[in-house]
Amino acid sequence: MTPEEFRQSLDQQQPPSGIDDVLLGLWHAGKGEWDRAHRIVQEIPGSDAAWVHAWLHRQEGDDWNAGYWYQRAGRARSTASLEAEWEEIATALLPRVNANK
Repeated sequence: MTPEEFRQSLDQQQPPSGIDDVLLGLWHAGKGEWDRAHRIVQEIPGSDAAWVHAWLHRQEGDDWNAGYWYQRAGRARSTASLEAEWEEIATALLPRVNANK
C-alpha cells in the first residue's frame, strides 16, 4: 500500500485490511476521529505509537504533552505542517504493511 492509497482510504467507512493498530490509529486521526485515534495509540507500547500519540497532542494544541510523546518516540518535535507530518508518519510506517503481504 502506498501513502497515496492509504490517504485515499480515508474516504472509506472501514480501514484498509492488513494494517496494524498504530496505522489504525493514524487512519482514524486522518478521518478526524481524534478520540478514537488517541484511545488506540495510547495503549500501544513502542516508538511508532508514541510518534502518532505526539502528533495527536500536537494537533490538539497540547505542546507540553506532544513534547513528552516526541521524546518517548525518540524524535525531535516536528515543525512541519500537521498534514505533512501525517504523511511522513504514514510513509514511514506503511512499509510494514507491504512487508507482511
